Amino acid sequence: MTLTGSRKIALISATAVLLLAGLLLALHFSRDGDRSAREHLLQFVPADATTVIYADLDELRASPFLAELYAWAPHSIEDSEYAQFVHDTGFSYERDLQRVVVSVSNKSTATSIFAVADGKFDRSKIEAFFSRNGKYTQQGKWKVFRLNATANGKPLLFTFLSNDRIAFANYEDFSAALSAAPSDSYHAEWNSRFARLAGSPLFTVIRQDPEMQNVLNAVAPGGFQSPQLSALLAQLQWISIAGKPDGDQLRVIADGESVAPSVTSQLNEFLQGVLLLAQNGLNDPKLRQTMNPEERQTYLELLKSADVQKIDRGEWKSVRVLLEITPKFLDIARLASTSTPDQTSAAPKSAQKPAAMAKSKSRKKK
Repeated sequence: MTLTGSRKIALISATAVLLLAGLLLALHFSRDGDRSAREHLLQFVPADATTVIYADLDELRASPFLAELYAWAPHSIEDSEYAQFVHDTGFSYERDLQRVVVSVSNKSTATSIFAVADGKFDRSKIEAFFSRNGKYTQQGKWKVFRLNATANGKPLLFTFLSNDRIAFANYEDFSAALSAAPSDSYHAEWNSRFARLAGSPLFTVIRQDPEMQNVLNAVAPGGFQSPQLSALLAQLQWISIAGKPDGDQLRVIADGESVAPSVTSQLNEFLQGVLLLAQNGLNDPKLRQTMNPEERQTYLELLKSADVQKIDRGEWKSVRVLLEITPKFLDIARLASTSTPDQTSAAPKSAQKPAAMAKSKSRKKK
């Protein structure tokens, strides 16, 4: 495995990037935030779920880190349909969505999405809006509306469960999904993981999902892909990733579980090796001469915050990774992912050097 350039040194942040992607997904689909409300929402997780994303948006909005993340993330121009929706219903998901749990079920033939969200809704206005602008059907006691949107190529539907709670999915049979009651043993497996994350307003729990490898390859920084890492992740039965804002920083904890001690031992050794490789790379005299000092210092701070440890939970063996994501790291990530000739020329001189060096190296290779 070879790392070339400073961007690939950010490999150890791949789990953090996945977590941030989870937050963007939760915000896109769309505090009281007390424990009972959180637990009640999580009981809607379907029996065939492979991935669960939870976000307490009220708590996240109160954090300075969310403002930093919002500034870092790409923004699309607000379309006229959404502006009309906000005007007619008084609901804005950026302001009024409180908590959301998104369940993803990856099957051999299709990917299903089912989510439940709490918020400040004017139910009569919202139902009137969709009655005028779309179709709805009656499924038992639920009035199910079809949205002018799709998820994974299938139409997206929603219904009110109460005046302050809605559910949405990309499949037709809402009634069956809402009436189904997963077994106690099924809930016990998920709830034991949820309980460990009780202090985190944002988390993702993945249960042996083959699509996880594709997601990790897609978010790996600098185009990095490791067959060894993918093979180890494929052998984990559970992966949990949680984030807790702390001032203008985000503490990220990723936890991989397996019943095979050899898997977690190999994963621990691999991640420890990545940390050591990254540290040696940043301290290489040649790299220090050419790398932007601010960028190098940011990566050093990330590495200093990183901690990899093995945990024995009896039958289950885990590898846990802790990281602290800072505003400076987001700045570096934004520059690396969005820099163009025009943007580079407009950036501060200290931020222009890495981009200029990358271009110079590219010319030499040609």
